[in-house]
Amino acid sequence: MRVSIVTACRNAGDFLENCIRSVLQQTYTDVEYIVIDGGSTDNSMEITQRYREHITHFISEADKGIYDAMNKGIALATGDIVGILNADDFFPQSDILEKVVCRFAESGADTLYGDIWYVSRNNTEKAVRKWRSGHFRTERFQWGWMPPHPSFYVRRHLFEKYGDYDLNFGSAADYELMLRFLYKHRVTAVYLEELIVKMRTGGISNRSLQNRFKSNGNDLNAMRKNGIRYPRLAVVLKPLRKIPQLLFR
Repeated sequence: MRVSIVTACRNAGDFLENCIRSVLQQTYTDVEYIVIDGGSTDNSMEITQRYREHITHFISEADKGIYDAMNKGIALATGDIVGILNADDFFPQSDILEKVVCRFAESGADTLYGDIWYVSRNNTEKAVRKWRSGHFRTERFQWGWMPPHPSFYVRRHLFEKYGDYDLNFGSAADYELMLRFLYKHRVTAVYLEELIVKMRTGGISNRSLQNRFKSNGNDLNAMRKNGIRYPRLAVVLKPLRKIPQLLFR
């Protein structure tokens, strides 16, 4: 079972090497690695070239943002399973992809997700927030639940069947895609009860109050598009789910 990992980056030189090395250190070897750069002007190109022989596909060109870059990577992917690992993120252990593939094989599921930790940008041993996802039930989306996108793995044929990231939803494009797959089209999902990804803090949607309001609006639009019954309630409950993640570190 081949796994395609897509890394989208732009001016990510501070942490890109850590991300790349975490992929190359995986004990599972049937991995296709795709790096899509948005035309970086820092040392990202230099870092990528250092590992070029281990990267299956590399593109550096202007794009329409991170989800456009992800779509480019997905279009190049040939693996049975596709996962996204962005430049600020990394695999905390070398056997993560082995566990992902094993769980897919055991379950026969269409998608898989696990747990993630948000960590300090400069001290990755310091957990700022621990997101323990819990087991999947479709109705949980009605109450603001979602799986953490950095831990989300998808059988590639689903992108061909149901589409890729919709750029019209801004920073909620990942949420909209998971709603479309898991809630609207009822594809199957399995929970891997493991820490899959460590993710450095500083996401775009949380950088300012204005961005947070815009993100909430995008979430609401994604819910309405995909048939969430009580979208206004769900959009209120969605951020409230973060509170336990912050308290029980």
